[in-house]
Amino acid sequence: MKISSVQEMRLMDQQAIQQHGIPEEVLMENAGLAAYRVLSETTGIPGRRFLLFCGAGNNGGDGLVVARKIHSGGGDPRVILLSDPARYKGAAKTNFDIVSRLGLPVQTFGAESLTNGDLQGCDAIVDAIFGTGLARPVGGRYRDAIERINQSGKPVLSLDIPSGVAGDTGRIMGIAVQAKNTVTFGLPKIGNLLYPGFSQGGRLFVTHISFPPGLYRDERLKISLNPLPALPRRDPAGHKGSFGNVLFIAGAAAYFGAPYFSAAAFLKAGGGYARLAAPRSMVPVIAQKAGEIVFHPQAETEAGSIALQNESSLRSLAETVDMVVMGPGLSLHPETREMVRSLATAIPVPLLVDGDGITAVAEDPAVIRKRTAPTVLTPHMGEMARLTGLTIDEIAANPVATLQGTTADLDAVVILKGAHSLIGTPDGRVRVNMSGNAGMATAGSGDVLTGAIAALAGQGMTVGDAAAGGVFLHGLSGDLAADRIGQDGMTAQDVLDALPSAVKAAREQAACPGGSDAGRYRLTVVDA
Repeated sequence: MKISSVQEMRLMDQQAIQQHGIPEEVLMENAGLAAYRVLSETTGIPGRRFLLFCGAGNNGGDGLVVARKIHSGGGDPRVILLSDPARYKGAAKTNFDIVSRLGLPVQTFGAESLTNGDLQGCDAIVDAIFGTGLARPVGGRYRDAIERINQSGKPVLSLDIPSGVAGDTGRIMGIAVQAKNTVTFGLPKIGNLLYPGFSQGGRLFVTHISFPPGLYRDERLKISLNPLPALPRRDPAGHKGSFGNVLFIAGAAAYFGAPYFSAAAFLKAGGGYARLAAPRSMVPVIAQKAGEIVFHPQAETEAGSIALQNESSLRSLAETVDMVVMGPGLSLHPETREMVRSLATAIPVPLLVDGDGITAVAEDPAVIRKRTAPTVLTPHMGEMARLTGLTIDEIAANPVATLQGTTADLDAVVILKGAHSLIGTPDGRVRVNMSGNAGMATAGSGDVLTGAIAALAGQGMTVGDAAAGGVFLHGLSGDLAADRIGQDGMTAQDVLDALPSAVKAAREQAACPGGSDAGRYRLTVVDA
């Protein structure tokens, strides 16, 4: 499913109205009807009392349609206006006039106009205050209204996006409605899916409000959900080399977990031949835990990291494999960082740079730009800041645009890791991943992701698809682990152990699409 920015959705509205001749009133009616359907399914309508908080724009107009539908369905709606009704225009004015002629209760929000008894006496609240049109922090009576809504404890249905959430970033503009459910119109907006906005929306329902499919499937829409990957078929006559021959350059004194988790995850996700170049003193320890890995012991610095003198032999070894992973647990030793930068340009096969490897190349991003084979970078926010020269706050203010700029600049696939990781490709496309949970915020989890990506690339997927597929499978592994033991106390080992089950689930879903697990990610398509 595609995801739109606020401006892209405005253009879709204009196209629907001007090019396809769909009246604005029809779009607003369909939006209101879809919201009414969600209310009907989640709360019930006959005999129920509803408070509808309506702003001055089209989001308020959508709320007025919902009020009328509640009235015709046997419910008891009460409209609370947060601005002068004279500001309504077009379809919103039409619907305000209808509500007025029907004699539905309408009043303007004020300190004394809404008592706690009014709030406690309703069964549900409809938030139709701002929608995606918010451009500045919430203040005045709008803040007061949102505070009252949140303090009421009543279930809230937000229209398009919870009021107070920025539509393009998911940021909270001072305060935001905490909804139990959200109905978004046309397509999900970026702010519906990125934290913290996602946490404000509850379950997300998507309705296309009768847009022609060509509008919401347009290839010019660069952002989409990250789907369950279509995994390559396993050759029944294949050997270990058929499923990927990958070299991991990883590890340093005190960092035994990173090389183990990355190379082991490659095998657990279906990879065939894992080679690990690690400091010589570490190899016996890791081998006791994962004897399936083929080891290439490396000369060490005095600090126990991989020494620069290994560069020539590692370069030769890299020419014999399908892909190289470089960075997990390498440390920040100056000599090792120099080796990483030298190898990054020289390695002739696809390269995944993770962890300390990203910090090393961030000192000279030109080493990535010079590469001729595909490259994947997997930074978390801190590493992305080092890579781009931006602050974490600057990245968080517009993560999608930052990611698009970085992928274009470096001509690389970049995964911005976090809750709902973003996968960007050099053509400007961004996929938003919905799998995963807070239990995965634990040391070593990112190394498992690295191995999962390498496994899919080793089996023949393009680097971009392997990156996206690995992110989904990694998150699904965490979800399966959380289902089994709960999020508290999960470790990277639990995520690693669940990888085969995640791959199995992906293959079963591909064979039987009706068994979708999408419900766990709180997104449903509903139409009027």
